Amino acid sequence: MAVCARLQLCFLGFMGLFSVIMLALYHLDMLQLNTEKIHQLQEQRKEHLRKMCDSVEDFPKNYSVEAVEKRHLHHIIVDDNHGILYCYIPKVACTTWKRFMLILRHGEPYRDPMSFKRVHVDPKLKFLGGNSRNEFKAKLKHYRKFVFVRDPFVRLISAYRNKLQGYEKSFYERYGRLLLKKYANQSNPAEKEDEVLASGVFPSFHNFIQYLIDPETRKPFDDHWRPMYQLCYPCLIKYDFIGHQETLSEDAEHFLRILKLDNDIKLPPAYINVTTKDVVSAWFKPVPIEDRRKLYQIYEMDFKLFGYPKPVELLES
Repeated sequence: MAVCARLQLCFLGFMGLFSVIMLALYHLDMLQLNTEKIHQLQEQRKEHLRKMCDSVEDFPKNYSVEAVEKRHLHHIIVDDNHGILYCYIPKVACTTWKRFMLILRHGEPYRDPMSFKRVHVDPKLKFLGGNSRNEFKAKLKHYRKFVFVRDPFVRLISAYRNKLQGYEKSFYERYGRLLLKKYANQSNPAEKEDEVLASGVFPSFHNFIQYLIDPETRKPFDDHWRPMYQLCYPCLIKYDFIGHQETLSEDAEHFLRILKLDNDIKLPPAYINVTTKDVVSAWFKPVPIEDRRKLYQIYEMDFKLFGYPKPVELLES
């Protein structure tokens, strides 16, 4: 009986070990399948971008770094230790990726991303425009370049909510009062913070759209609503990795694996944006269809270059 019991325990132990091994192999297979899927998606995104750039007459057909001017590089952050360039776009997870670039710059042992607080003004972030012409040409040619993009209209909703729907001093002073005066029939909008908060009067989303489509509006736009292609020049700079906000978690994991940093750096969980078509439609409902169409013309290149479908439900009904 004792021998049988020991044999039973051995068998159960073997089966337990076998189950662990099989589960590990299953997860490995799933990881490989997911990696291949995301790799294919990356190739599709880059190929789509190349084709679109070739089809647009206004864009240069030569992708040489010779075509890039230094003044175009103020949104590209450089890490020389790992040979990486990141073009940041406001309202597209740029806080997360600026933290990532700061982690790289600080080097090993890699710090917790959340230990970096004032990432947008951190002096340790280095920008490509600070290099000599020969240096930035060499880095654009040889460094790994990545960018993250987002549905253009959803990005506008996010920018409005973050900067104009409530009181943010610099944006209210620069844009809020102007929008209220010009588009909301407010002849004398409140100025001081306590008065503004007491009134609770802020520009509407439609007022924001009116500002964007107004031919008298000073261009270029603020970076938070400037078209993405005007910030990162994807038809001049050949990006090696194009992430989407809509697939941020998967794209981020895959990118870290490419860099062989997935075991060393853990980015904070991605904020899951549940901006569905119905939610977007609700935001645009007060906006007249002609204004929507004019808005689309401004952001059409972002939709086309980065593979976002034309929002026909907003433009044809």
